[in-house]
Amino acid sequence: MATKKGKTKIQSVPGMSDILPKDQAFFKKIYTTVNDFSSFYGFAELTPPILEYTELFEKGTGDDTEIVEKQMYSLRSDGGDYLTLRPEFTPSLVRSYIENGMISLPQPVKLFSYGPVFRHEKPQAGRFRQFNQFNLEVFGSTKPIIDAELIYIFYNILQSLGIKDLTIEINSIGDQECRPAYKKLLLKYLRKNEKFLCSDCKKRLKKNPFRILDCKEERCQQVVSGAPQIIDHLCKECHNHFKKVLEFLDDLGLPYNLNPYLARGLDYYTKTVFEIVTEDKDGKSKMSLLGGGRYDNLVKLFYGKSVPACGGAGGVERIIAAMKEREIQVLEKPKPAIFLAQLGNTAKTKALNVMEVLRRANLPVIESFDKDSLTAQLKVANKLKIGYTLIVAEEEASKNMLIVRNMKTGKQTLVKMERLVKEMKKKLK
Repeated sequence: MATKKGKTKIQSVPGMSDILPKDQAFFKKIYTTVNDFSSFYGFAELTPPILEYTELFEKGTGDDTEIVEKQMYSLRSDGGDYLTLRPEFTPSLVRSYIENGMISLPQPVKLFSYGPVFRHEKPQAGRFRQFNQFNLEVFGSTKPIIDAELIYIFYNILQSLGIKDLTIEINSIGDQECRPAYKKLLLKYLRKNEKFLCSDCKKRLKKNPFRILDCKEERCQQVVSGAPQIIDHLCKECHNHFKKVLEFLDDLGLPYNLNPYLARGLDYYTKTVFEIVTEDKDGKSKMSLLGGGRYDNLVKLFYGKSVPACGGAGGVERIIAAMKEREIQVLEKPKPAIFLAQLGNTAKTKALNVMEVLRRANLPVIESFDKDSLTAQLKVANKLKIGYTLIVAEEEASKNMLIVRNMKTGKQTLVKMERLVKEMKKKLK
């Protein structure tokens, strides 16, 4: 609620919006598409709880990340537990993978998740405090084909939704073997240019200089453009892994751009990182629709045993915005061709039975039970441009019959209940 001039105004929390009926078809389309792809490629759906222990994200996402430092919705329960509304899925899926013994299953284990996430940030175009994501994660394989497979699936999901102008931004950020040496080079360069960095990046310089590579401030991007590139300092294993990933993308014919400064904003990534981006309709700016990478050390952080993993997440609201900008139409459920009218209280009960018969036969029907007058009900049917109206009247209902009215010709016929489905399918055909 918000208060203005002594009056209470009931409204949604900024950055947390209703999903209105007119937009439901977009959300359902994305879920159905992702679910179809994930099922085909062997991903099992897992839905983790919205609330988790705060430590899971502090440790998993990283203390020095923007998410943990500024964006988490956390609370202290009456029992003293410190809990957080999930700001992302990956730590929750790692926790579930460990807690539910999936490490003992045949590897790799492929998981798909879909649902809301929560981040406390300033609401703006493409950024919300509550938004939806879909995740695909693979646990238990070091093979570069897994990185390529995930990118390929994500790319084809977006293509299937009608977004064709896509580019894959990709980089390797190395691992614990090669990153320390690169970090020294990066720090040396950034300290020389510290005065040109934004205030946030000056703090990041002391805590986690890799996050400066991900800063969207123009002044910081100019500094970063001259920084040493980690791809020139990869160890042999990381170099070979990344080389194979790019070869697979070439073989698949995917359009990618080698972006040496792509780092992603989360601490747990190793080796491959990627984003799939599209341009706005004016071609002036790029919007990231989806991103992810490899995180071979995250399971070990919680479990003590090393389990390689790779995954990514797509932003549902951003994808919908891109679809709308391109005027991509999403087919809604077909409008009913049958209207059900009733006359009298006994007929209302009978009409409900008729509706259930039609539902089981997959014949969409609409009604207006709150209206008693047949004239008023027929007006509704005409307004909706319905082809046939079924009239349940008390006398006919007592004989287990009802009236079928052709709304175009006005012709009416009596039909027995047991023949209703057959007759209506015949007429609608």
